[in-house]
Amino acid sequence: MKRIAVHGRRAGRWLTRRAGWCLAGSLALYALTALLSPAEPLDLRVYHEAAPHVLTGGLYDQVVRTGPPIPELPFTYPPFAALVLLPLAHLPWTAAVVLWRAASLAAVLVVTAGALRLLPHRFGGDRDRALLWAAAAPWLEPVRHTLDQGQINLLLGAAVVGGLAFGRRAAVRGTSVALAASLKLTPAVAGAYLLATRQWRAAGWAVATGGAAVGLAWWIAPGESERYWSGLVTDTRRVGPVWSVRNQSLRGALTRLLGHDAGGTALWWAALALVTLAAAGALRAALRRDDPLGVLVTVELYGLLVCPVSWSHHWIWCLPAMIWLAHGPHRTRAAARTVLVLWAAVTGARLVPRLIGAEDRLARPGPYPWALAWPGCVYAGCALLTFLVLALPARRTGPAGSPEYDRDAAAGRSPLRPDGAAVSSRRGRARPATGRPVRRAPDPWRWSAGPGRRRGWR
Repeated sequence: MKRIAVHGRRAGRWLTRRAGWCLAGSLALYALTALLSPAEPLDLRVYHEAAPHVLTGGLYDQVVRTGPPIPELPFTYPPFAALVLLPLAHLPWTAAVVLWRAASLAAVLVVTAGALRLLPHRFGGDRDRALLWAAAAPWLEPVRHTLDQGQINLLLGAAVVGGLAFGRRAAVRGTSVALAASLKLTPAVAGAYLLATRQWRAAGWAVATGGAAVGLAWWIAPGESERYWSGLVTDTRRVGPVWSVRNQSLRGALTRLLGHDAGGTALWWAALALVTLAAAGALRAALRRDDPLGVLVTVELYGLLVCPVSWSHHWIWCLPAMIWLAHGPHRTRAAARTVLVLWAAVTGARLVPRLIGAEDRLARPGPYPWALAWPGCVYAGCALLTFLVLALPARRTGPAGSPEYDRDAAAGRSPLRPDGAAVSSRRGRARPATGRPVRRAPDPWRWSAGPGRRRGWR
């Protein structure tokens, strides 16, 4: 085992020194596979064809014809999203596909860089790690599915992670979260991050920006806005079948296991209570050790679990979760490494698409086979295991200045404060280390607009 660990560290250092080449090779290989076996970006086609109808009416009547089990794909986002997507609708189809995928690949780098920025420890060479994770991301099933379908998930994830990690002001952080939630409701769970970390000004900006987006859309398209917010917003039947293995939410997993829709049943409420307790324990532990990425991963995975429908491509948040498991405070624990390998195996082997292929050959209606139902719980299971690792207590065994020691805590700073200011509470202050002086790691983000000094965090 020791020899394997040594070889693993050597391989990691070798890859880190060649991170740029790894990313270039990964992108070239992705472009080659996209040309040789092109996938039809059906979700992008929905955006492209439906957006103009926000001005003329019939936005939510426009559908793209596909095949079973989802024969029609309607536009399911708020009217504000259609307004933002209007310029895309005026581009030729090929240009729209190329531009959308290029923007999504750039968003991957923003997500990886932002996730590393939110880690409680400051590592040397974070930029290289961001490039390496960006190189691996297109081969993870949720990310690849998002790219193939032309989904908006990566762009929204970049808005949330980038805004929270690199936003200098509360207005930037709150506005980035609100704009993502105004385009698609699921990113609104990031507002829980602002509340949990007591970013009251950012939360206020998020509420104000979200209200302004809804008001602008209502002013421009009152009919479509009234129709959406008065009924369509809660109609999950327009999204797709809850029972399909495409749906990796807690409700979807229970529905396949029970053979009927589990929403509202006693088992559903019991499972929801257990998941909430696990997420609350993970959130509490992350807040106690000043772990911003841990807090964000917890709220995002919890949102995916409790949402009635969470398609597999919604689970791009597995990427920040894997980054936390690989580089976070518990990176040396066997539990974190095990869950990291499980995430990598499930997403890298594209287990869910294989299950989808088997599901599409089933005779419906009929009982859902358990041989497919149990493997179909993989994302929910990985999320719960991640909660358990997040809830583990912090462990500091190294001396000041060692990789195991939290430099920010030793200096009396809180990583949850983007300005690096000292923690005001007695509990949050760490006693300065004696002996060897604490030295801050050099900031590898010179090319980014990292957080700086500003007044007013609360």
